Amino acid sequence: MELILRELQLDDLNDYLKYTHPSREYRKYNGPYFKQETEEELGELIERYREKLNQGEHNVLRNKKLIVNKATDEIIGEVNWYWKSEETLWMELGIVIFNEKYWGQWIGYIALKMWISEKFKEDPRLVRLGLTTWSGNIGMMKLSEKLGFKKEAVYRKARIVNGEYFDSVSYGILREEWEQI
Repeated sequence: MELILRELQLDDLNDYLKYTHPSREYRKYNGPYFKQETEEELGELIERYREKLNQGEHNVLRNKKLIVNKATDEIIGEVNWYWKSEETLWMELGIVIFNEKYWGQWIGYIALKMWISEKFKEDPRLVRLGLTTWSGNIGMMKLSEKLGFKKEAVYRKARIVNGEYFDSVSYGILREEWEQI
């Protein structure tokens, strides 16, 4: 299957709402220690996206792109980024596979590899990329290491999920390391 990373489009909104719904399985792993949007809040967000897209705005997700099956145009998930420290050219990345039928098929590996390459190519000043997860998300920890990220920090008992403490785990990769891979 060939994947593409692209911006959210008007035709995607119903599927995006379905795949980002609070009841989806991925929410158990994707930052479950953060406040989750309610169904109502998500609906309001989709309507704001609809308004912006109807007004001709393209990049309504800002620092995110959808992961899409190129052949079927089906939404699979999304990748994102934010500055951890713009002053030191340190960007943090993330990925989520919304659509459970694609779990266990190397989609995360392929999509995140594309995203890392895109971010380094877009901004030649970037020195490093980081990725942070939690010790309950074994899949993301394995994916980080498979992509060549180095475990750089473990913040013990920094996350609470279902009343239980977990570690926050941070990974990083330098541009020169990525170029060697």
